[in-house]
Amino acid sequence: MANLLVLVRHGQSEWNEKNLFTGWRDPGLTEQGKAEAKEAGETMKQAGLAFDVAYTSNLSRAQETNRIMLAELGQSDIEIVKDEALNERDYGDLSGLNKDDARKKWGEEQVHIWRRSYDVPPPGGESLKMTAERVLPYFEREILPRVLKGERVLVAAHGNSLRALVMQLDKLNQEQVIALNIATGAPIVYELDDSGKVLSKKMLIEREAH
Repeated sequence: MANLLVLVRHGQSEWNEKNLFTGWRDPGLTEQGKAEAKEAGETMKQAGLAFDVAYTSNLSRAQETNRIMLAELGQSDIEIVKDEALNERDYGDLSGLNKDDARKKWGEEQVHIWRRSYDVPPPGGESLKMTAERVLPYFEREILPRVLKGERVLVAAHGNSLRALVMQLDKLNQEQVIALNIATGAPIVYELDDSGKVLSKKMLIEREAH
């Protein structure tokens, strides 16, 4: 049996719904977000998946998604590890702003650069490169060794922290990761060999990413 790693972006949050930059702010899930998490758990159960440990961030939308998924799997009692290394990218001065209002203030092109470039951070915040520089060492140090020991690992986190992980696992370059979008509540199932190389990748739910 190959080593199992499953990544899930949290379900829709209240600020996703309102089109606000969220980052390290801590809104909860919408009813749709809770339903997405429930569907993710149900789908993983139907696929015969089970876990030994779950990793999540310090933000409630990821923790609640993790809780709902594990409840659906009947696995609420497994070990859960929470760490801010898996937090969403910090949007700094953009946090809490409506994306359309930000475009009016700074211009469409500048906001697009902040959102979609690899290494240009918004004022007071993190670029995707900076996010990867905290996510990937944590993954290498804490998560991957447990996967390679044969533990079945679930990671419930955020669009950008998971983009950093997928970039490494799929060996994407900067241009490819800029174009990558990860849908809410859609499990990405990886099987890794004993060296950490990806043997297979499967999307359990096809959902449009925003």
